[in-house]
Amino acid sequence: MAGRFSQQNQRVRPSSKEDQVVLKAREHFERTLIPVRGHLAGSVAALEHPRHDEALNYGEIFLRDNVPVMVYLLTQKRFDVVKQFLSLCLDLQSTTYQTRGVFPTSFVEENGQLIADYGQRSIGRITSVDASLWWPVLCWMYVKSSGDEDFASSQAVQRGVQLLLDLVLHPTFEGTPVLFVPDCAFMIDRPMDVWGAPLEVEVLLYGSLRCCAQLMELGRKHQSSRLLDQRLVLTRQWVHDLRQFLLKHYWVTSKTMQVLRRRPTEQYGDNQHQNEFNVQPQVIPDWLQDWLENRGGYLIGNMRTGRPDFRFYSLGNSLGCLFGLLTAPQQRALFRLTLHNRDHLMAEMPMRICHPPMESLEWQNKTGSDPKNWPWSYHNGGHWPSLLWFFGSSILLHERRHPHADVLLMGQMKALLEECYWSHLNQLPRQQWAEYFDGPTGTWVGQQSRTYQTWTIVGFLLLHHFLRVNPDDVLLLDLDEGAVPDPDSHESQTSHNP
Repeated sequence: MAGRFSQQNQRVRPSSKEDQVVLKAREHFERTLIPVRGHLAGSVAALEHPRHDEALNYGEIFLRDNVPVMVYLLTQKRFDVVKQFLSLCLDLQSTTYQTRGVFPTSFVEENGQLIADYGQRSIGRITSVDASLWWPVLCWMYVKSSGDEDFASSQAVQRGVQLLLDLVLHPTFEGTPVLFVPDCAFMIDRPMDVWGAPLEVEVLLYGSLRCCAQLMELGRKHQSSRLLDQRLVLTRQWVHDLRQFLLKHYWVTSKTMQVLRRRPTEQYGDNQHQNEFNVQPQVIPDWLQDWLENRGGYLIGNMRTGRPDFRFYSLGNSLGCLFGLLTAPQQRALFRLTLHNRDHLMAEMPMRICHPPMESLEWQNKTGSDPKNWPWSYHNGGHWPSLLWFFGSSILLHERRHPHADVLLMGQMKALLEECYWSHLNQLPRQQWAEYFDGPTGTWVGQQSRTYQTWTIVGFLLLHHFLRVNPDDVLLLDLDEGAVPDPDSHESQTSHNP
């Protein structure tokens, strides 16, 4: 592995035009921001997009796409834009019977009217789940950064939190703490056989519930009630149960796989818990042994009865680190796995969204022969620059939380992150900040990739900020209870452009 690391490290050479690239990226970013109701409210999905009458929606404000946008704005102390975005999402939270509590996938202002999409205009008419789960996370990050406790304890925010909790915590036929969703319900928004309890949704649910609890605690300071106290206890219990469930059934290492291969099957009765999902050893893929090596570990993509999904999903695993779902040793096992499989996950354009891709008959059957999800493309093994800041932040945040743990490993991870940063710096401007890249090495711009994609641009800016401008700002992503800044302090009130 060391030889491969050295060889790859020589391929990417630093650029002398770093300052110019960053300045141009900031200019692009400012152009993505658009006003709603007279105030800047968020970024369009891509700078170059068709007119509204051509039906495509890259000119709308997507909640999912604006996650890195809002985090970047928080680093710039532009709290007014973040608050406007959060407030508009609250205003558009669904109140209809079947979707009560759902936040919009996207919205746009036309002729003075706000028009929201809850999935009714998407391909396949599938509503996104991640949009709703991201809102409390962004809200808590805003409150922690700005010290705006009045916003957190306001009736609108507290009602929005309760509506969301009503949606995700309601009784179901299942007794497990996970949230069940259909295919295409999150960032992977086309058929990829990710129905059930996909990793990204469950980790987002974990982070979302943690933030809901923090927001409710602030609400209790102003108006406590027995119902709120009961809901808070229930939410925290759900957070605990969900984490235990995910670590038990989704976390795999070489050791856990050896145990899994030897577990009994066809078990009945209340006391038989060795193989709850009746997983047969034959479903364990051949590539997994080398992928895990001896000290690597990761969260698998899904757990369904008899059908675990062993694919590696970059975003779900990155969020598992950022949200504190994984323990510190588990995070370092994930870092080792990434180093070991860097040719797959990073390649020429960091980083791959999932691995391995589905091919041949599996691709036909499970994607419906989806031409956009052709093997090594789009969500079927494509490379997404926008994912690197999530993974890079997990490395930097881990280093802050555990500065003396496995210094050699963390030094290797920082070197890997630097190399990936320079790769973005050298390639993305030439490739017009494309949405995604195709092929086993990710060197080709995606066949249907949009250029000047907002989350590609802002993802690069975030990584640059955490690496070069203010490394302390990575603590914005820490969901732990921290001291909320004094809202009267100069730092909290400062608002300026980048």
